[in-house]
Amino acid sequence: MKNLVILGSSGSVGENALHVVRIHPERFSVKALAVKKNIEKLYEQAREFHPKLVCIYDPQKAKEAASRFRRLGIRVVSGDDGLLEVATLSGVHEVICAMVGAVGLRPIFAAVHAKKNVAIANKEPLVMAGKLLLSEAKKCGVGVLPIDSEHSALWQCLEKQDPAFVKKLIITSSGGPFRNRKGSLSGITPLQALKHPKWKMGPKITIDSATLMNKGLEVIEASNLFHVPTEKVEVVIHPEAIVHALVEFVDGSHFAHLGVTDMCLPIQYAMSYPERLVNHLPHLDLVRLKAFHFEKPDPKRFPCLELGYTASRIGGTMPAVLNAANEIAVEAFLNRHIGFLEIPKIIEKTMSAHHLIKTPTLADIFAADAWARETAEELQ
Repeated sequence: MKNLVILGSSGSVGENALHVVRIHPERFSVKALAVKKNIEKLYEQAREFHPKLVCIYDPQKAKEAASRFRRLGIRVVSGDDGLLEVATLSGVHEVICAMVGAVGLRPIFAAVHAKKNVAIANKEPLVMAGKLLLSEAKKCGVGVLPIDSEHSALWQCLEKQDPAFVKKLIITSSGGPFRNRKGSLSGITPLQALKHPKWKMGPKITIDSATLMNKGLEVIEASNLFHVPTEKVEVVIHPEAIVHALVEFVDGSHFAHLGVTDMCLPIQYAMSYPERLVNHLPHLDLVRLKAFHFEKPDPKRFPCLELGYTASRIGGTMPAVLNAANEIAVEAFLNRHIGFLEIPKIIEKTMSAHHLIKTPTLADIFAADAWARETAEELQ
């Protein structure tokens, strides 16, 4: 029985993780859950999975809801201290991190220092502080397990392979809603950018997919996770989204990870590792697949991808600056304060103004994040 904590249990990753627990109740037990403010969803989950402890990040909402959870025999905590308590709960083997934004950084580091494996779905920890996190995890003897589908695919392809034989890591992208759009992207509206041809996701990640910033962030994650130079990470467009990632070896061989497009697969693998468990998902039918297509992304039309490469090559606090400036620019675009093509311009200007710290502490990373947000706001 593996005891779990889920940070961000009301989101899609959290719900899918609980679905895996539901399928395999003999293998997993949920000891704590955390949400930002979705009390109703948390209450439903608590009634079903009986955790010892829940965190409602919003202190006022936590205070209002505490009596409801007490009737279930569950203690309620809140705020940053509450997240830290949940992430370091005694007897827990693995903490699943799916909280959006920088708020999840401290709990993840706390979980690592408490000798717990961490399975990471949100990009911020591995983008903002990936090298530092992996260094701390190595010192503490715990694993950092990727849930993002592309990085889970790379992880599985690289298992038991000698790093000296790896020539290139290849991440695939569906290409977003504007892959085949002709002409300028200057007049793109938020409504158009939110119409992804393949996935139904939250607004922030959908806009990142439209600008290809999601792949820029994934380049940073892959470089950090697998200890490879940025130049060894390549992005290719693959509209069918069946091949999630590939590894090219020095002899010219390629290992590819294929699978149906369902987040339950990488989530379950991170939860069950090093084992593989049966699931009830549809199986990939290769006979029904008519063709695979691959193409290079256009860096001139989608400059956010190259900004990701630049931040990865520079390292230090620059990836945190990129991430923060992108969040502010995307929010401004969604609120119609800036145009679609201004997103990369704001990010680039923020990065250019930053005074780099090459080997940052966690405090340095938070300071860079705060500075970048303020600077990006001023550049609108």
